[in-house]
Amino acid sequence: MVGNTGPGSGLDEAVACARAGNAGALGEFLDSLDVAGRRKAALALHRRVCRRSDEEVAKPALAALARQELVWSVAEADLLLARLLGKDAAVAPHELRQSFLALVPIAVAAADEAGDCDRPRLRVLRDMAESLRIYRQDEFSLLRDRMDVLLRRESPADEGLLRRHILDGNDDYGPAMRTAHADLLSGTGVTELLAHCALMDRPRASKAWRSESAARLARAEAGAEVVRRLLEGIAAQPEHRVDDPDPHGMGAPTLADAANTSLVRGLLWAALDVDADWVVPLVGAVALNAGTGLGGSGGFCRSQTLATTAVAVLGECGGARGGEAVQWLGRLPKKVRNRTVIKGIAKALEAVAARAGLTPSMLRERGVATLGLDGRGIREVPLGAYTAELAVREPGTVALSFRGPEGRLLKTAPKEVRETRAEELKGVRAGLRELKALVAAERSRVEEHLAAGTVWPAEDWQRYYVDHPVTGAVARALLWEVAEDDGERWTAGLPERTGGGWALAGEDGTARPVGPDARLRLWHPLRAGGEEVAEWRAAMAEREERQPFKQVFREVYPLTPAELATGAYSNRFAGHVLRYGQARALMAERGWAGNHLGYFSDGWSSELVKELPVPGELPAGEGTRWRARFFVELVDEGAYSDGVARLCSTDQVRFERRANTAGAPGASAGARGAWEAAALADVPALVLSEALRDVDLFVGVASIGADPHWRDRGEDRAYDGYWESWSFGELTEPALIRRETLARLLPRTRIADRVELTDRFLRVRGELRAYRIHLGSGNVLMEPDDSYLCVVADRARDRGKVFLPFEEDGGLLSVILSKALLLAADDRITDPTITAQIRRG
Repeated sequence: MVGNTGPGSGLDEAVACARAGNAGALGEFLDSLDVAGRRKAALALHRRVCRRSDEEVAKPALAALARQELVWSVAEADLLLARLLGKDAAVAPHELRQSFLALVPIAVAAADEAGDCDRPRLRVLRDMAESLRIYRQDEFSLLRDRMDVLLRRESPADEGLLRRHILDGNDDYGPAMRTAHADLLSGTGVTELLAHCALMDRPRASKAWRSESAARLARAEAGAEVVRRLLEGIAAQPEHRVDDPDPHGMGAPTLADAANTSLVRGLLWAALDVDADWVVPLVGAVALNAGTGLGGSGGFCRSQTLATTAVAVLGECGGARGGEAVQWLGRLPKKVRNRTVIKGIAKALEAVAARAGLTPSMLRERGVATLGLDGRGIREVPLGAYTAELAVREPGTVALSFRGPEGRLLKTAPKEVRETRAEELKGVRAGLRELKALVAAERSRVEEHLAAGTVWPAEDWQRYYVDHPVTGAVARALLWEVAEDDGERWTAGLPERTGGGWALAGEDGTARPVGPDARLRLWHPLRAGGEEVAEWRAAMAEREERQPFKQVFREVYPLTPAELATGAYSNRFAGHVLRYGQARALMAERGWAGNHLGYFSDGWSSELVKELPVPGELPAGEGTRWRARFFVELVDEGAYSDGVARLCSTDQVRFERRANTAGAPGASAGARGAWEAAALADVPALVLSEALRDVDLFVGVASIGADPHWRDRGEDRAYDGYWESWSFGELTEPALIRRETLARLLPRTRIADRVELTDRFLRVRGELRAYRIHLGSGNVLMEPDDSYLCVVADRARDRGKVFLPFEEDGGLLSVILSKALLLAADDRITDPTITAQIRRG
């Protein structure tokens, strides 16, 4: 490292005298120097303390120099900071903490006088001062506060030249933006705007900050476009390792270094003052990119700092933007798993809803975009002589087709369009992706209402559901109930248009008109009698009508005698061995959050928590909230190189409730109580059933018993007993529904005379042998010796040959049917890995 070493041998002699007992020698020498000499002496003494040389005499002198005006330059301030932090630091991290009050004040004084400094290093020192306050409150607090002032101060710069801490080179984002938008960044007033944005070091902006931001935005040349382009850059920025001077940092990949993170925070708040359609989607895109976990999943998000800020900005949206912001806030939890960000999303939703005087659910349904689709669910885009048609149809399928001049419909873009309308075609395909994402989000949102039991007035149900160009494709494929006799009796049916209104068509063909005063809710099999459920399942299978999610064939989980006996917890799904990676992905998809399992601190067990949906008509601060807790433990003895678990075991499921305490004396509006444990008997039936359904899904999909290749791996033989019992044991609730469905479907197939259903198996008679396919795992036993047959069926080959009311896209029902079709013609199987097993018997 290059730097001034001091004013020559006079300093060495003064230090030697002080060390020999002449306490005033060093002070007298420093007083004899001019300002430049004292500055050089300060640099030299600072180096001595860094090297732990002559500390006893150097520290008091350095403290005295820190209180003097020495006309520091920016380069000298940076030199002092670089000695403390970074790869070339002259002091070890633990030594810096020990000598913090000796080494840091002179660096802070130099930065104060110079007017600018290496802000990333100063920010790290500020955070260290905060953590050290517990030892010497007054001194560390004063130093921290002084650094806060420096970090909030704008550094001087020439017009048109960006300050060096703005879009700096400590990450990939800064240089990329400087290169891509050089012309924009050199505009009049842009430097001042970005300098103000770079001061944002907290999630929320003050009124004074926002007022100054709006003024600078108005003065900046193409200010709105600068904000847009820089936010687009961070929304598309891949995670990467930044040049972090923090010696105690985790070194985890992120989106930007500390300085550029502050800049983006300011840009997010500045965007609120831009009157443009791109604002909310772009802020939402930043929240999504920043809030998504490292590698695309997990609780450690790419930038919690940016994600929480973007969510807070969405929570400030009002008016027409409020509905759009709510859509983004509702979409984020499907990808974001970080608990802090999730809490921020909930607060932002409540804030926007309260501002609009509606519930979050009502806001979300009112803000669903149409993406240009007309009442038929179609959007037409002219492409020369052809017309592209984007369409969404029941039960929520999206398609892109092209209509030619003669009216003929084409599934792919014709050559003429590809060659002469390439850019327009690119936009159409982008619209297709956007529509698919919206339909998927609506499918999830509507399913939440099924689990919550939400009730709608007829006007809202018609406007925001069955008549909506996008949501209607999902809603019209679902079974609804309309209230009769003031809600005491409900009648179920499928939506059917009747003139200018709607009716619900019963399974017997009768239709009940939906009057203006009616109330409606989604039908749930838990509330219906067994006979009604069977009738609807038979009707849907007969009509070959698929649903956007499993509703008519949905599994239900009423309370069992064993659970009444345990009282506080359910052991219904305890004792299973799951493939942890697959189980964790499913848990995240279904909204269960918790710490990871693995070979690290607190990684031996985990508690997964999910807050169950509440009825959409309840205001955010009212009613009782319920959440489920599912416990898993690390059980495998090996791990991947990253220390993450491969297998886990399942344990109890417990429930908790939290009541709104707004009505309590002294409580604020919307105040909430603490979560309290609840007995299973007190849990609402719908809450209990939906939570246990999720857990059953985790077990059914991720259990090692569902892995047909488990035995072939030759490892973890300790679990062979569990694999055997799960693979061929008693049927679970999904398996029982699968058996019921197969009983209706099999008579329609070409192998109807070769199959029969037993209590747990589908028995298939082939030409060479007979086989039993387990209805819970899909695993196969061969008769007469019950030897195991490992077979992976080609589901793509049999797709479309048999109507499947659910699991049509790779679920176990399609697996079982594919295996049955294959084994019924076992004499025509050509795969040697299968034929060798069959003929061995």
